[in-house]
Amino acid sequence: MTGPNVVEPQTETTAPNSHRSLAGMVLIFPEPVSYSIVWELQSRLRYERTLNLRPDTVLILEHQPVYTLGRSTLVSHWGGNEDILRANGTELYRVNRGGSVTYHGPGQIVVYPILKLAHHAAGPRQLVWLLEEVIIRLLNLWKIEGYRIDKKPGVWVKAPEPAKIASIGIRVERGVTLHGFALNVDMDLTPFQQIHPCGFTDCCVTSMAAVHKAALPVTIIKHELARIFGAVFALDWAFVEKNPDKHPAASGDKMGRTHTSIV
Repeated sequence: MTGPNVVEPQTETTAPNSHRSLAGMVLIFPEPVSYSIVWELQSRLRYERTLNLRPDTVLILEHQPVYTLGRSTLVSHWGGNEDILRANGTELYRVNRGGSVTYHGPGQIVVYPILKLAHHAAGPRQLVWLLEEVIIRLLNLWKIEGYRIDKKPGVWVKAPEPAKIASIGIRVERGVTLHGFALNVDMDLTPFQQIHPCGFTDCCVTSMAAVHKAALPVTIIKHELARIFGAVFALDWAFVEKNPDKHPAASGDKMGRTHTSIV
């Protein structure tokens, strides 16, 4: 199945620098990658962005099965038994992003922006709003109506009751953003039953495929997200696709990258 063409964003919902485009780089990984590899890469990219050694960079990928515990996670959110969560080889990491516990796995697209915050938003709250905007526009392409709920970061749908389809957890270090959002596209939702996603005891979780009642093309949706992210954040991409098994280096001249436009 192929999604419709991306609709140009409305001016009033773009980032503060919408009158001009900034150089940016997007890395789209074709296969699920382990959380530890991506965290190492994020850390190096953040360091290089802080020193202005690289442009704003966005990673778009799937993870191998992993639970992550954010800074506001309570034991009651995940039960406190690591053996249960680590069953069947699933990894578990305590991370420094905002938010509580969540699950990542194949069929869920995770987007990690490493951006100079001041170039795009007045602060973390506006950044979260812009990330939600990217998700909502992507859902609109697939005829899914996503919406925000006050004081509950992320994006929700009615299926038919409110259900979370995307979660957001960010961190800002020395003015540069880390972590990002996860959109449930076409994945096994069973692992969410082991936790209280995002710390909400009454949180129902769904996916784009569950709403559509049909399989969806994760690869195509990764590229659509790249296009929409570039539009909302006014970034002019140098496009990179890299095999995560090669453990990509953060330094631009070591990537062996290929530049193309996203179409």
